[in-house]
Amino acid sequence: MSDKAFIKVRDVMTESPHVIDGLASVRTAIEMMRKEHVSSLVIDRRHDGDEYGVVSVRDIAKRVIGRDRSIDRTSVYEIMSKPVLTVNTEMNIKYAIRLLTRYRLTRALVTEKGMMIGIVTLRDMAVRYIDVHENGGE
Repeated sequence: MSDKAFIKVRDVMTESPHVIDGLASVRTAIEMMRKEHVSSLVIDRRHDGDEYGVVSVRDIAKRVIGRDRSIDRTSVYEIMSKPVLTVNTEMNIKYAIRLLTRYRLTRALVTEKGMMIGIVTLRDMAVRYIDVHENGGE
């Protein structure tokens, strides 16, 4: 396997991930996930010194449905993961994959100059890496 094809996180990320307020109910989050065909949402920062969070279908299944909590009375901030791992747009996806697997994560927020501009998943990076390095695809 060659490192000649250097793939940046920027090349694989999804730009402008779907963002929801932390005070939104889990029901609202589920409705947004359905509408947008996504399995996770970014929880917006409350102020400049705050960090982003992420809520996923897995979080909802484990922390709400699995514990028999109300989807109407549970806010996403109660079940989100925070802080969230971030990777820079210029990082080689090989290293981003290593970082996510080391911490047993499936996604990371993508930043550029300190601003969140996207989201990247382990699945998307692994598929692209294999396509380029083993199949010669782009």
